Amino acid sequence: MHIQVRPLQGYQKSLTYAIPAHWVTQPIVGDIVTVPLRGQTILGAIEKILVPDPNTPLLDGNGQVIKIRAALNHEITLNHQDYKIFMKNLSGYYQIPVSYLLKRFWGALTAPEISLENSKVSTLLNKIAPELKNNNSAGNTSPIDSTANLLSAPTVINLTVEQQLVFDSLVTQLDPENRKFQANLIHGVTGSGKTEIYSKLIQANFELGYSTLFLLPEVSLATNFDQILRTKLSSQIPIFSFHSGTTITQKRALWNQVRQQKPILIIGVHLPVLLPITNLGLILIDEEHDPGFQEKKHPQINTKECALIRAKINQIPIVLGSATPSIASLYNIEKHHWKIFKLHQRYRGNFPEIKVINLRESQHKQRTQNFWFSRELLNAIKARLSRQEQTIIFLNRRGYSFFIQCHECGFIPNCPNCSVSLTLHADQSLRCHYCSLEQGYPTNCDSCKVSASKFLKKGLGTQQVVDILTKLFPAAKIARADLDITRSKKLWPQIVADFSDNKIDILVGTQTITKGYHFPHVTLVGILWADLNLHFPMYNAAETTLQQILQVAGRAGRQSPHSEVIVQALMDHPIFNYLNESEYLKFYQTEIANRTIHNYPPLVRLVELEIKHSSETQVKQDALILSTKLHAFAQKINTPNSINYLEILGPSKPPISKIKNWHFRKIYLKSNRLELIIQAWQYLQQKPVVSSVFFTPNPLQ
Repeated sequence: MHIQVRPLQGYQKSLTYAIPAHWVTQPIVGDIVTVPLRGQTILGAIEKILVPDPNTPLLDGNGQVIKIRAALNHEITLNHQDYKIFMKNLSGYYQIPVSYLLKRFWGALTAPEISLENSKVSTLLNKIAPELKNNNSAGNTSPIDSTANLLSAPTVINLTVEQQLVFDSLVTQLDPENRKFQANLIHGVTGSGKTEIYSKLIQANFELGYSTLFLLPEVSLATNFDQILRTKLSSQIPIFSFHSGTTITQKRALWNQVRQQKPILIIGVHLPVLLPITNLGLILIDEEHDPGFQEKKHPQINTKECALIRAKINQIPIVLGSATPSIASLYNIEKHHWKIFKLHQRYRGNFPEIKVINLRESQHKQRTQNFWFSRELLNAIKARLSRQEQTIIFLNRRGYSFFIQCHECGFIPNCPNCSVSLTLHADQSLRCHYCSLEQGYPTNCDSCKVSASKFLKKGLGTQQVVDILTKLFPAAKIARADLDITRSKKLWPQIVADFSDNKIDILVGTQTITKGYHFPHVTLVGILWADLNLHFPMYNAAETTLQQILQVAGRAGRQSPHSEVIVQALMDHPIFNYLNESEYLKFYQTEIANRTIHNYPPLVRLVELEIKHSSETQVKQDALILSTKLHAFAQKINTPNSINYLEILGPSKPPISKIKNWHFRKIYLKSNRLELIIQAWQYLQQKPVVSSVFFTPNPLQ
């Protein structure tokens, strides 16, 4: 018997190995084994059992079939049946091999410099840093350890009456005698103290001898919660981070605990859900509405979906929390027996007063020093500065301005690699936010050769907002929080710490500042261009825009009786009727009615096929071939008497159809059954096209 093995590190191609006669274990797809390759012993995942022997097995220098040496002595992955079922389900849902998922996990867990020479696998995997003496050991510190108030001893968690009722209902689900799958949603207004409930649940689950996964939509937020939970939880609970910012020492310490099957808390974004944990008892997901749970690169795996699949297979409860729950989660409460728990009151502080200002009308009535700042917002900022209170200015766009344009001929400098305009930054450079191309400010127009002095600056970016505010309020301390800043492992944590300590007066930021941060001195939030993303060509544009507005508005007044949110927009839109958090469920009723009319998720299944090639001619041709085949397949499904249907949309040219010299087209498949979409996808595999094609269920933008 032979097996096909996909190496989990380095080498990209699958290799064929013979099973030795003395190996008594029956090989199963997904098993991790050790195999020889180029003088080393590496880890690999079995992705296919080959019977009879293949015609072209892997041969050594003497022409002999290379034999498998041994199975990895790893009791968790090999014998944990729930984990194997979980991986198999993920493989089927995302239509990717189990070996890819294992490669993704092992590649993240082990450092590139680790090798498995001389087959000393167990020795290597056990070469772990000493166990943590306490929760503040060097192996688990975070960039914001310098903030003194985050290093205090764990605090006593006193729940409000409302919080206690939610906790009492949820904690019963942790009972090992009655434990089963149950999806729960905590719909808690901003500042309602969901973290306190999470902390108590983690503590209770630990005392029962079980591990907890705590998932968040981005690394900076995971790092922040790592520190917060250290101040709230007992020092007896080992806390581990597992994400792209985790060091190899921390990963080794985590792996040691997982192998020993000890109860722990693991905090992260995408990676923790793939850990082969045998004693998993609870999964927590905060900011569950956030599209950050979907990975940006293909295959675009959605961690929230993975967590729900895993909780169901493991028969354990999962708790999702948000002040602005996703439409899909609210629909699951209505249709699929999810439980909802509501927190109506803020833990501290009061809800802000919210004002909506139409910028065009406002500027028509009373001109201000800058179009983007209404008289009301400028006066509100002045008042906060005089009282030494803090302000957040939100704009979901980084850079200085969107683009520059020639006043004479209308020419706009575009990225040669991507189908987007170049963004102007404060240093007068033009940059592409997709491929990172950078070039200097032009001296003249490439089209009509007129002087660059005739160029107009269009739109608005975070850097420009900082410049405007610096000129308007020269004595104010102003900082910026966009992707250029938050990707810095040192700069962003320092800004968070300084803003929390009231050392910054005004923080100008993009969507990162909408997520879970608690800034006690903020009494004003200004949203400069609230309708910016409303016309993005996605069915959920209204949902994501309202969620962003409410989340950033929720940063105001968390410890203050009086606060204000000023929402500025260029046009009116129905979502502005739902800016009070208490109105959010009314928005759900309106939005679900619209999606019912147009037949969009969560009422139906939606899958995106992205077609990619370096040649635009080729990608157009292949997209048409795939679309034609899919329409033919759909005709077989959509018979007059069938209760099932399959709808094909496209091919279409996406708004950004070229990135890094790759051209794209998209096709969408809608159906009342995911199985039909998968059948259609597998039908396409019979005659593959030249272009790469990627399969993404429930795409989020």
